[in-house]
Amino acid sequence: MSSEASTEVLPLLPIKEMVLMVHMEHPVVVGRARSIAAVEAALAGEEKTLVVVAQRDSAVDAPSQQDLYAIGTRALIRKMERRSNGGISISLRGLERVQIEDVDSTNPYQQARFKVVPLPSDQSSEVEALHRDVLEQARQVEELMTSDWPKGLLVQMLESLRDPLDHVFVLASLLRLDVKKQQAIHEANSRLQALRLIHDYLNHEIQVLTIQQEIANQAASNVSQEQRQYMLRKQMAAIQKELGEQNPEQAEVEELRQKLEERNLPEAAQKVADRELDRLERLPPAAQDYQLIRGYLELVAELPWSKSTEDNLDLGHARAILDQDHFDLAEVKERIIEHLAVRKLNPRSRGAILCFVGGPGVGKTSLGQSIARALGREFERIAMGGLHDESELRGHRRTYIGAMPGRIIQAIRNKGVNNPLLLLDEIDKLGRDYRGDPSAALMEILDPSQNVEFRDNYLDLPFDLSRVFFVATANTLDTIPRPLLDRMEVLRLSGYTEEEKVQIARRYLVPRQLKEVNLSEEKVRMSDAVLEQIVRRYTREAGVRELNRQVARVVRKLAVRFAEGNDEPVSVEPSQLPDLLGPERFFVEKLRQETVPGITTGLAWTEAGGDVLFVEAVLMPGGKGLTLTGQLGEVMKESAQAAQSYIWSQADNLGISRDKLQSNGIHVHVPAGAIPKDGPSAGVTMATSMLSLYLDKPVRSDTAMTGEITLAGLVLPVGGVKEKALAARRTGITRVILPKDNVKDLSEIDETIRREIEFVPVTNLKEVFRAAF
Repeated sequence: MSSEASTEVLPLLPIKEMVLMVHMEHPVVVGRARSIAAVEAALAGEEKTLVVVAQRDSAVDAPSQQDLYAIGTRALIRKMERRSNGGISISLRGLERVQIEDVDSTNPYQQARFKVVPLPSDQSSEVEALHRDVLEQARQVEELMTSDWPKGLLVQMLESLRDPLDHVFVLASLLRLDVKKQQAIHEANSRLQALRLIHDYLNHEIQVLTIQQEIANQAASNVSQEQRQYMLRKQMAAIQKELGEQNPEQAEVEELRQKLEERNLPEAAQKVADRELDRLERLPPAAQDYQLIRGYLELVAELPWSKSTEDNLDLGHARAILDQDHFDLAEVKERIIEHLAVRKLNPRSRGAILCFVGGPGVGKTSLGQSIARALGREFERIAMGGLHDESELRGHRRTYIGAMPGRIIQAIRNKGVNNPLLLLDEIDKLGRDYRGDPSAALMEILDPSQNVEFRDNYLDLPFDLSRVFFVATANTLDTIPRPLLDRMEVLRLSGYTEEEKVQIARRYLVPRQLKEVNLSEEKVRMSDAVLEQIVRRYTREAGVRELNRQVARVVRKLAVRFAEGNDEPVSVEPSQLPDLLGPERFFVEKLRQETVPGITTGLAWTEAGGDVLFVEAVLMPGGKGLTLTGQLGEVMKESAQAAQSYIWSQADNLGISRDKLQSNGIHVHVPAGAIPKDGPSAGVTMATSMLSLYLDKPVRSDTAMTGEITLAGLVLPVGGVKEKALAARRTGITRVILPKDNVKDLSEIDETIRREIEFVPVTNLKEVFRAAF
């Protein structure tokens, strides 16, 4: 330290956000390079002192003299520790007040030229009175403080000091004053001025603390009765647990309460849950309602009110999953990708409910599983077949014994997320009786504008179903109510060609069945010829369910050989199939070659896909009228009557004698007699069969037909053309007569089938007869 005419020079330490008062101790963290150098220079000196001064603006990183206050403090460095980040931590004690004359910034650290400014020592009655008032204010502040500051400590600190300025400096350091106010006290020229400043600051602090206490008291008084009861229950449960007095019923209630708290229930659900919990606590375990309320609360606690899975909307990933799980079905796959693309672009979009329609075994349910796998959603199947009670979907009211939530809420509860993919399987087989109409309940469930607040009768709380991905399946649309069908987008799965079935068996069915018996494809080999023989001679279906069963039979019989110790690889040949599967079940070729007058091949649509229908007609000499057998429905009976009326009306033009018509009755039979049949598609087939009988001319054996007729002889369009074409190809038919208005439907048929089958469009029965004979 050097001196020059009452001035001295010491290292300078600028500090932020505080003022170091005389006789006060304060820790300071030093991080700036110049400040660290100043501290190290001070420590190298004999007295270990430096000048500490507050910055006017804490944002300035390299302050000059203009950025510093003129009055600072000469301070002693009592302690120093180095920090891991390169900074240092020091403890300073203020020694005396100084006025900075000049700041030298040329060295690695700043130096201050200063002179000492003695503290004021004025004394008067006003100073004494103000001093006492300040001490009283300090006591009030301590009483009002709500922090962890120990009560009485502040007063104790003040009583240990005598000088009024020391009292002022202590209070200024402890109160949350900004730098400007602290500096004003530090620069005060008299005790009276310093006491007045701190008096004003204390008065303001007392007002603020008083208002805070009033707000806190008001908030405490607003705590609801439920919250106070909650705190008391927590305390009571803790006491009982400590004493070992908690009974199982109380433990269950507390566990339920904890689960409900963790679920973050909506406000309406939380209100009902709290009310039911209060009821449960007041009931003895033997009470009738105890288990009912408990079961209800468990449902509320287990429902995923806000838990969901994140959708994977990568379209490439979705395509890969669909292609991996299903062969062909290009149109259906593309529509699914479009559906996912819309969800990707607008997650809040209310897309249509997809409904897959097709025969058994065509892949409707597995498509739903693939969509769930592609999206990364949970999958749950709900069987709708035979469902005849509306409460199965909406739930039963809790007033009934054995009441349960509906299947929708149960499925969501089981999956644990509020956005699963729910497959409503066999929606066309819904029942209806005096207990309600399930299809009406489904209209609310599937309508995006209504299911946002779906209210299950058992739950009796609004639950959001808008995030659930609903997919429906059906074999036919005829039995689905129109209003319900209007809420769904129909995607048809017509069935598979023989080639497609062989590929499905090769890629999916055979590997799956071999895996079931733990055999590799090297051990068992099935050629395409074998699979083709199974498809043609042992199955007759639109899908591949029966094909899967036949493949499983072959694999099981081969598994017996391996289980008996034969480890040689087996290659199945077509000639071995009768030994493995028994006699061939279908001989379509022979049936077609044996056609006689009166027998006509028709094409029909069934829930299992397309099928071939043989219509047989015989004359009954001496008989009268028309006899129909084969479990025909009303529509088919009317078609037969229309066919007979047309032939009678056009007998002369068709070359039929009136005597033959009047002296013979006619009997029309449609095998198989045990299977109910209905629909308008057999009109042309029945008319052709009757004409063949009257003219004694057989119909072409390679020809099948379909179409509805009128009394005027017009041929009207029918549905299911693709399915009927597949059935014709399965049976080896090469010509199909169909209504001209159905030619547009041929674009849906595979090009291979269109090349193999000749489609003959007709507009009236005369054209049908010319093509048939």
